[in-house]
Amino acid sequence: MTIRLRPHHLLCLLTYSGKGYSPAFTANYDVIAGRIAKGEDILIVEGPDDICAPLLDDSGSHCWRDSVTERDRLAASALGALLPDPIQAESMIRLGPASVRQMRSAFATNRIRTACRGCEWDDLCSRISAERFEGTRVQFRGPL
Repeated sequence: MTIRLRPHHLLCLLTYSGKGYSPAFTANYDVIAGRIAKGEDILIVEGPDDICAPLLDDSGSHCWRDSVTERDRLAASALGALLPDPIQAESMIRLGPASVRQMRSAFATNRIRTACRGCEWDDLCSRISAERFEGTRVQFRGPL
């Protein structure tokens, strides 16, 4: 199976620690984090993705807002400059320990966080980053 992710969720997964919008959201995200850690392929999509799924029944969901689309654009640009392949709709990627380590290092030094500006989770993500990503849910076997 393939995980469908919008670009800015590639940043979010770096600090995801089991907090979210609702119990259904976090349960879904926990499953996705486990699949990523097992090396499942990721298809980059435009618009709502597998992480957004539990929020889409709410007509006021932020998943459709222009500000979130802009967050995706900024994340794709930053990550595309960091990773070996561009991050664009319909591209397939697979994250492993080395790529997540590289992304977390860039995140911790604010090199790829332009998309995070104005996000309600930014302070939490900053704390998790400062704590060396301890307690995050996307973990691989062995050291990162």
